Amino acid sequence: MEVFSRRRFLAGAGTAAAAYASHPLLGQLASKSPFKVAVISDEISQDFDHACSIAANEFGLQWIELRGMWNKSLQSLSDSEIADAQKILTKYNLRVTDIASPLFKVDWPDAPRTSHTKPDHVITAAETFKQQDTVLQRSIDLAKQFKTDKVRCFDFWRLEDQKPYRAAIDAKLNDAATTCGKQGILLVLENEFECNTATGRESARTLAAVPSPHLALNWDPGNAVMRGELDAFPVAWQLLPKDRIHHCHVKNAVKGADGKIAWSPVGIGIIDWTAQFRELAKSGYRNAVSLETHWHGAPTPEESTRQSWAGMKQALQNSSTLT
Repeated sequence: MEVFSRRRFLAGAGTAAAAYASHPLLGQLASKSPFKVAVISDEISQDFDHACSIAANEFGLQWIELRGMWNKSLQSLSDSEIADAQKILTKYNLRVTDIASPLFKVDWPDAPRTSHTKPDHVITAAETFKQQDTVLQRSIDLAKQFKTDKVRCFDFWRLEDQKPYRAAIDAKLNDAATTCGKQGILLVLENEFECNTATGRESARTLAAVPSPHLALNWDPGNAVMRGELDAFPVAWQLLPKDRIHHCHVKNAVKGADGKIAWSPVGIGIIDWTAQFRELAKSGYRNAVSLETHWHGAPTPEESTRQSWAGMKQALQNSSTLT
């Protein structure tokens, strides 16, 4: 795996930005891709209209992923705000890939607190756990309102020792997937570096332990790298059941000279996205590839996303999955 110096990293990011500036039509996306090419709206801006304008008019996208808007979680939107969001989506002719819900991004009850425990969860772990059934149903309702059939979830803040709780966590995922399936929704589990399923190898284990047809994977090789799985692609990728990958997040990370892993623009980093897109297409994947920048090295979230989009678009073209 390559180790990137700060000088080389900044030079690469500058090159990506310069390429974008010198090609003002770089964002004009043709619709010929086997994937539903998308971006998470609040990675661009909390102003939902502005985010959709950038996604549709500048990036040329037809799909968008919803997580939050107007400095609010989707879970907190009022009926009038949902109606406004629907009008904005219609205005820009955008369709929704999935509801990026916070489901199960909480502590597992009665488990020891760890470095991943969030301060506001320490006292109320059991209570927040009980609230997850409400979060799940709200997410399903939002999926129906925004005309998508997918809800994203996690599998609880990471425990130092999962073994005493892993079977119960798997059972909870299975129950949630069953609830989704009864309402025509697919639950997609994201491998998240701060949660119990963080890597490609752990994703393969969880999918094997929960064989429900209503549970799929939101594959995020960048998160796996952040967890330390530097061979997430292509090695861990080979372990995944390809027919159970139904969503994909696109971001990248680098390993610095100090050994620490940090987010980077999509076009620079450990994940070879050209090869990953090629392998996704080869496997028959036809679902979303959604830009989740996470790198905030540019002056604004919008510009950071813009630079990552330039790298993502180039990788799509280089892999012949965008023509």
